[in-house]
Amino acid sequence: MKETCFHCGLDVPESVKLSVEFEERARPTCCAGCQAVAQSIIDAGLGSYYKQRTADAAKAALPPDEVLAQLKLYDLPEVQADFVETGADNQKEAVLMLGGITCAACVWLIEQQLLRLPGVVRVDLNYSTHRVRVVWHDTQVALSDILLRIQSTGYTAAPYDAHKVEAQHQQERKQFIVRLAVAGLCMMQTMMFAIPTYLYGEGEIEPLYLGILHWGAFIMVLPVVFYCALPFYRGAWRDLKNRRAGMDTPIAIAIVMTFAAGIYSLATNAGQGMYFESISMLLFFLLGGRFMEQIARRKAGDAAERLVKLVPAFCHKLAAYPESEAAEEAAVVKLQSGDVILVKPGEVIPVDGVVLAGESEVNEAMLTGESLPVAKRAEDKVTAGTLNTVGPLIVRTEQAGGNTRLAHIVKLLDRALAQKPRVAELAEKYASRFVLGELLLAVPVFIGWMVYADAHTALWITVALLVITCPCALSLATPTALAAATGMLAGRGVLISGKQSLETLAQIDDVVFDKTGTLTKGELSVSRTVALGSLGEADALAVARALEAQSEHPIARAILRHTGAEQVHEADNIKVMQRVNRIGHGVSAQVEWRGETQIWALGRAEFVAGISGSLPDMPEASHTGSMVFLGNQRGFQTAFLLEDEIKDGTPEMVAALKAQGLRLHVLSGDRSAAVAHLADTLSLDAYRAEALPEDKLTYVEALQAEGRKVLMVGDGINDAPVLARADVSAAVAGGADVARDGADVVLLNDDMRVLPQTVAQARKARRVIAQNLRWASAYNLIAVPLAVFGFVTPWIAALGMSLSSLVVLGNALRLLKK
Repeated sequence: MKETCFHCGLDVPESVKLSVEFEERARPTCCAGCQAVAQSIIDAGLGSYYKQRTADAAKAALPPDEVLAQLKLYDLPEVQADFVETGADNQKEAVLMLGGITCAACVWLIEQQLLRLPGVVRVDLNYSTHRVRVVWHDTQVALSDILLRIQSTGYTAAPYDAHKVEAQHQQERKQFIVRLAVAGLCMMQTMMFAIPTYLYGEGEIEPLYLGILHWGAFIMVLPVVFYCALPFYRGAWRDLKNRRAGMDTPIAIAIVMTFAAGIYSLATNAGQGMYFESISMLLFFLLGGRFMEQIARRKAGDAAERLVKLVPAFCHKLAAYPESEAAEEAAVVKLQSGDVILVKPGEVIPVDGVVLAGESEVNEAMLTGESLPVAKRAEDKVTAGTLNTVGPLIVRTEQAGGNTRLAHIVKLLDRALAQKPRVAELAEKYASRFVLGELLLAVPVFIGWMVYADAHTALWITVALLVITCPCALSLATPTALAAATGMLAGRGVLISGKQSLETLAQIDDVVFDKTGTLTKGELSVSRTVALGSLGEADALAVARALEAQSEHPIARAILRHTGAEQVHEADNIKVMQRVNRIGHGVSAQVEWRGETQIWALGRAEFVAGISGSLPDMPEASHTGSMVFLGNQRGFQTAFLLEDEIKDGTPEMVAALKAQGLRLHVLSGDRSAAVAHLADTLSLDAYRAEALPEDKLTYVEALQAEGRKVLMVGDGINDAPVLARADVSAAVAGGADVARDGADVVLLNDDMRVLPQTVAQARKARRVIAQNLRWASAYNLIAVPLAVFGFVTPWIAALGMSLSSLVVLGNALRLLKK
């Protein structure tokens, strides 16, 4: 029986013995082309394509560009199913892992190349993790075009897979260690051959032995030049192809120049200096600096990577629940809304869902920063990435994959780590121009020293200049500090998501708070009802519940929870039509009840007065809590008095923010008595009560007109406009999605004490970035004249350049300290 090709489905010729390994079995392929394409799909973690396709792929001849043919496979819907999401306006979004990035300038180049593609909407490239999130219009550009553009720029890209990324990091680490070890051994050997030439003067060593020393040094430097220096050659070649001057360009030129000069000296038997020991020392120190930089970069971006790795690859799916609790292994990426899974003790919950059965405690520290476990039982919600610690839980899936809260957090982190403060953008432009200026400066320096001294002196001074002035420290100054600061805050349950928000947060003068749900718990309860008309309490509660049945507002939830003095029996007999909800005012509707139809309203006094007329006298006007009114066309009927509690930790938060020199305000749509009482209790600087959404907007704009930088903290839908207008916005845990999505800072837990910590971290990050930039600039200002005037040897230049980068990285890592 003839075998068929695993990839295309055609018969495999008997003379062909080609195969690919898939699911621990060798699968036959009909030609080298099919073997290469299939292997690429499997290596990229997309082997599920061969399970999902409904028919064998059509046999087609590979085009001359085999790489393009392989990339085109990523455009297949069945291949994209595992890693591409479809968002608003039919936009596609994918997370890719990149290879070949050597410095922060590479990030800029990839971003610019992708953004020039028509149809690419956004590119968020995380320098710390080498992960890029790309959003594009599928009708204008294909995913294969994006991958091809990255590849043609000189880098590699593939769909993100946490396990593959870890394997890639381990492989890169191993290569670094091997290159560093080879460079170190060769450095010692070349120095062994070079030391006699240092100790004895010209002509004191016999020509035979001098030749042995020179040839020995030449042989020992070959692995350094042709193996250890490969990353620098690749980077320089990539820069050349993209017509730019990058960090690797001057280093590659210096290595090639020195090696060429050494070969020339060896061939002409010119003197005792052979340069080979300088090359090996130069590469050893450069690789050592890069290796330390890689470790520091990964440490700085560790928070984002840990979040990505939280969700397991497999879970226990209950296919026949509740009839049967028999579990089967299932891939998490295949889970859909409504699927039921079993989460055993010690396992990470893979989805956002609702507990159907079981009781346990869940550790949510990775997401919220809260170390104490949270009790979970039937009907409680659970979040992907949290750890089940005590008992088994049966969970119904609500969101999986890219729609979970954890995935949203990772997106925000990627966006935060891709942001560039204005000072960083200026530094990048300066660094690129500096490299170009350095290359131009090297020409007159070489010529001048050759005229003044000799070619040997001119060469090593020029090489030292090219190496010591490489602006790596300048390029690292900002991204490493941002990664460290953002990662530290993420560990405390604070997400920085807005562009340049960390930079702006360090400059704020005023903090403006919403009241309900922000400074207070937002868990309002009806303390009592006051009759203003002939309607009884039970009837008033029935109508109020009917009006608020579709609302998630804290006031609505308080009314829906309240039982009242009597049991409500008639709520189901109330028919509500033409409901109108005015944000910040209240809700009104046409209500059919007890044989008559009337307009009812529930909300602020002036809103209800538009239907019910003027408000009667209120003896409880001194009530310091919230108050809403119910009325109809016959007048006001009932007042609901509501109480709320100040959040735990809020007084400490206020005291800490005041100690930082900030002015604090509260804006609320609540009654003056309630807001004034809160402001007095917390010793706030200013307050505004009975504020509509447009009033809050005007208040913040007035502060900004005075030249103040404003941080707005809120949680509700009515806060969305003012959150967008503030210089920096923060949304608290449990807030409305529209508030969280539009905020620059998201607080994942209810402990408001993290807010002053966030401001302090932002100010510290700003200081560290400024220190790094000053150090990098001062280093270059000092290093250039020292190198030009010949006070630096090439190996000292390499050591100085590496140490300058490590100083910047070490300073940035201080931001990880608690």
